[in-house]
Amino acid sequence: MDPALGPPEEMAEKRDELTPMMRQYHDLCARYDDALVLFQVGDFYETFCGGAEWTARLLEIALTSREDSTGEYPMSGIPIDNAESYIETLLEAGYRVAVADQVEEPGESPGVVERAVTRVITPGTLTEDELLASDDNNFVAAVARGDGGGARSGGEGAQDRENATTSANAADGEDVAETLALALLDVSTGDFLATSSNSSETIADEISRFDPAEAVVGPFASEDVLPDDCMVTPFDPDAFELARGTDLLSSYFGDPDALLAADAEIRACGALLAYAEYVRGGEHEGERGETERETADDDREGFAAVDDPQRTRLEYLTHLTRYDPREYLLLDAVALRSLELFEPRAVRGHEDATLAGVVDETASALGGRKLRDWLRRPLLDPDRIESRLDAVEELTGDVQTRESVHDLLRDVYDLERLIGRISRERANARDLRSLRDTLAVIPTLREHLDDCECERLERLFDQLDPLSDVRTLVDDAIVDDPPIEITEGGIIAKDYDGRLDDLRSSARDGKQWIDDLQERERERTGIDSLKVDYNSVHGYYLEVTNPNLESVPENYERRQTLKNAERFVTPELKDREDRIVSAEERADEREYDIFCAVRREIATEVERVQRLAEAVATLDALVSLSTVAAQYDYCRPEIDGCTGGMDGGGEGEPGLEIEIEGGRHPVVERTQESFVPNDVHLSRDQRLAVITGPNMSGKSTYMRQIAQIVLLAQVGSFVPANSARLTPVEQIFTRVGASDDIAGGRSTFMVEMDELATILREADDRSLVLLDEVGRGTSTADGLALARAITEHVHDVVGATTLFATHHHALTELADDLEAAFTLHFEVGQDDGDVVFRHEVAPGAATGSYGVEVATAAGVPGDVVDRARELAAETDGDELEAEGTLGDERAVDRRVPDGSTATATADGGDVPVDVAAELRSLDLAHLTPVEALTELDRLKRLLEE
Repeated sequence: MDPALGPPEEMAEKRDELTPMMRQYHDLCARYDDALVLFQVGDFYETFCGGAEWTARLLEIALTSREDSTGEYPMSGIPIDNAESYIETLLEAGYRVAVADQVEEPGESPGVVERAVTRVITPGTLTEDELLASDDNNFVAAVARGDGGGARSGGEGAQDRENATTSANAADGEDVAETLALALLDVSTGDFLATSSNSSETIADEISRFDPAEAVVGPFASEDVLPDDCMVTPFDPDAFELARGTDLLSSYFGDPDALLAADAEIRACGALLAYAEYVRGGEHEGERGETERETADDDREGFAAVDDPQRTRLEYLTHLTRYDPREYLLLDAVALRSLELFEPRAVRGHEDATLAGVVDETASALGGRKLRDWLRRPLLDPDRIESRLDAVEELTGDVQTRESVHDLLRDVYDLERLIGRISRERANARDLRSLRDTLAVIPTLREHLDDCECERLERLFDQLDPLSDVRTLVDDAIVDDPPIEITEGGIIAKDYDGRLDDLRSSARDGKQWIDDLQERERERTGIDSLKVDYNSVHGYYLEVTNPNLESVPENYERRQTLKNAERFVTPELKDREDRIVSAEERADEREYDIFCAVRREIATEVERVQRLAEAVATLDALVSLSTVAAQYDYCRPEIDGCTGGMDGGGEGEPGLEIEIEGGRHPVVERTQESFVPNDVHLSRDQRLAVITGPNMSGKSTYMRQIAQIVLLAQVGSFVPANSARLTPVEQIFTRVGASDDIAGGRSTFMVEMDELATILREADDRSLVLLDEVGRGTSTADGLALARAITEHVHDVVGATTLFATHHHALTELADDLEAAFTLHFEVGQDDGDVVFRHEVAPGAATGSYGVEVATAAGVPGDVVDRARELAAETDGDELEAEGTLGDERAVDRRVPDGSTATATADGGDVPVDVAAELRSLDLAHLTPVEALTELDRLKRLLEE
């Protein structure tokens, strides 16, 4: 066990001898043995023993010690006022944190102050604003496996193809593969999603989409589907039982059979809900003590019990959405990284150089999360895409409405997280005012949308519920600028509660009496310097300086002696103080009770607030897309209906149609001073483009911009192009760039082959595939052979629409051999002998790779470049022979007895030695690229004769 977790061994051995406070700490560590316990002592959260040593190093704080009758213990602590920043570091280091607060004031009861864990903080169940990213969801996941039932009838939405196949096989009496289910929950917003598949790859892809920070995994479900950076939390296996899940889900959402499509989904959702209830269990202002946990049936180690009595119902979870992955464009983890949707591949000062970064002009946290969700799950249904495009088009054309709405949305607070805190009883009075201020914006938003014509905006107008009753309640009950603390008064507005007003009046009248007392006593005693004052220790007092002590009346009772004065009280002053303090305490208590009642009343409207939040988020995302379209000259794409596929799914011929005129890379054009637009025309008859050209000419940018334009179009966004027309793509696969997996024992080439295997296995005729420099990680002959075999398979068997960038110029011959293949190249010019990259795509094959010239431009030392030219002159001939003859006549290099190089062809003939000799004699270092190509063409014709 981690030395920072669990009860300290030195305490466990002598628990009964510990002081009461240290015994509390020991017992909490034993109860929460999978978390680091932060134990409140005064104004600090302390850790002891091994936990102290560990946190001192990790948090870079002082390590001190505590000594009592049983010994000396290492101790380190963090200030409560700044705890969140330290807790964030602990979470990033992979810890769960249990916060043990003092749940009673010192002196309220005899003995040690009672402490209880009021929060269990884990990476996936955060609700604290200070620890959350406002522009994205923070998901915790559950993965569960069904036991024999597989898919089942019921559930909203179409089941995915694997589940449909499973049901058919079951009807025929065939063996049925078990279903793997995924549940996802954002505890801070209440977003709750579920899906399932018979394919673990599909579930892994979905997990990559949502990138959960934490996961619980059911019995027999492998953790292999989770990314390496996802924390796996042990949890009671009983929570994954079907009956338990059914009962728990029914208590929240009704019959789960009407919502979910597989037993495994019920297991995953039920366990995830139980886990969230457990983690958030102690949140309610610390009102419940640790003693309530003592009845928990938890004799297991390493996880919480599903029957733990501290589990708390999460009333703000009002909807569970079952979705089918096949309703959205599939983007696996590799594609997400390659296309830089959310994270740049190389930062270098461009942290926001992502697709999300360039299209996110949202004004609120709500809109930011909604837009990222749209990017994470682009649509397939043309009607849904067109609905969004209609709204974007209208907002793009109506500048006044777009800008006015955007300005109003800046004043919108995060309604989803606000209502979550309100429902969990964690909201303070300022949160209620934030809700009120957001609701105040809604009527004006409705006014701006009142004249909108498209159906989507009309629906949003209807969904913008101003919640006037909630706004009025907060206006009437809560002062305009309330304090943060909700137990110290000053939060309830005047005239809201008569009894509270009376208590305040009594306290106010008493204070006025005390204010008048000073003048009365000065007149009565003749002591002009006498003053009446107050402090928290001695209460109200009359202070008389030493020279005037002879004039003190007999009814003055001495309370405190100072160096230059004495302080006194009178029976009347003490009585008035008791009445004032009593009135203030009762007023504070009543204010707290009223506030809690107002908060509970607002919590009953959670569904209305969540519906409003959804409408506001959607509007913000649409305004963002229209703002980007207007500012950066995007066009509306034309979306064709689905053409169907090779497996008979729909009518029409298989394949995709993608036509883009003047397309631009949405990210690169923002980071470069200029950008050269390019066209693309892909169809069933021309679906495999072999793209050649030098390094730095723009091949990778070109391929990625096509994929990003397609993705944006299916999000419902305008796109960076002069015009665009496309059929919805169902999957985008990428094999782009070099990367390795040293920890996993995989070389760069092995990673490349793994990714290619996935593409060849899962892609189909409705997929867009990007292949960049396939086969460059091995020998020229092997690489070329692999590249050609892969290309032929993609063309003949997979049928995917493919962009294949390569330096293997022999592959350009595929355009003659494969019916739907064609070649493109990036043109290169020369300026005084220097290579000039024009970044313009044109039909046909490139004339060279210009690797040495690129090295020169990159600043490689001149002597290295010169030597490279010499070596190229010696070796390019052999490589070109291999590339030029690898086709129907597969070439194999061999050495002839005299040491010279010859090439044996498939029919057993040898290439004439004189050609090889001529190649070796060429002085490539002094040939221009055009001259070198001329020589190559001449020698190639000799070989063909």
